[in-house]
Amino acid sequence: MPAENLNDLRAFVAVARERSFTRAAAQLGMSRSALSHAMTALEARLGVRLLTRTTRSVATSEAGARLLGTLAPMFNELDAQLTSLRSLGDKPAGSVRITATDHAIVTVLWPRLRELLGLYPNIQVELSVDYGLADIVTQHFDAGVRAGDVVAKDMIAVRIGPDLRMAVVGAPAYFIQRSPPKKPQDLTDHDCINLRLPTLGGLYAWDFERNGKSTVVRVHGQTVFNNTFLMRQAALDGQGLAYLPLDIVQADIEAGRLLPMLENWWPRLPGHHLYYTSRRQVAPAMKLVIEALRYRG
Repeated sequence: MPAENLNDLRAFVAVARERSFTRAAAQLGMSRSALSHAMTALEARLGVRLLTRTTRSVATSEAGARLLGTLAPMFNELDAQLTSLRSLGDKPAGSVRITATDHAIVTVLWPRLRELLGLYPNIQVELSVDYGLADIVTQHFDAGVRAGDVVAKDMIAVRIGPDLRMAVVGAPAYFIQRSPPKKPQDLTDHDCINLRLPTLGGLYAWDFERNGKSTVVRVHGQTVFNNTFLMRQAALDGQGLAYLPLDIVQADIEAGRLLPMLENWWPRLPGHHLYYTSRRQVAPAMKLVIEALRYRG
């Protein structure tokens, strides 16, 4: 098959996955118009329509979906083999894409991976913030991070961090005209800073535990974020009470910038785990990343 046809097929896979000529063009490093012309030429050579274009979106036709189902695993395997071959040189090389929450990236991934990158300059790491528990296969990630080790049967989970302890905190200014909550149910009378998770389609409920008994409280307030560090800032600004991992507010508590509430009810949650597919050979760069992140506490 001529090389230009192989490039066109790769381009088609990018468009079909992204459902956007603009995003696919940026990913491929080419102009949108050039990509559109390439797809039109590919459809002409094959004699079938592969993509259905509208003013707002791009979707695969029946023939396009069939072609994507054939090409995607082939290119995945090809890329894995090429990465493996490149690693046979004197210096490990390759790229690793990981999807994770901002908390996992700031507290676990980046502190350890920046040391790895210093040792292996030919390894590239892409960290993508996402609260949606992305499908790492269809979105072309090498790995994902989530709390706990419950993953799909064809995935491998590796613990990369200690258990998480959640905390309820508020700024001293917030309590000038408010009484501190005495029990979790009191939170319904407070302004609380909410977190929206795309996987749930709603607001994250606050979990509490005491003496082996657990309770869940759905709180309300004026602000909703999809980022824990923005929630921390809102709490520091006196906007309300926030429910956050203790490790990102511990320094604020010690400095008196935030006051801990309901400490006897703070739950412990399973720590962060790195998960990746077991259906293909693990590339050398990925192996180095796994070992750098593996929790040994």
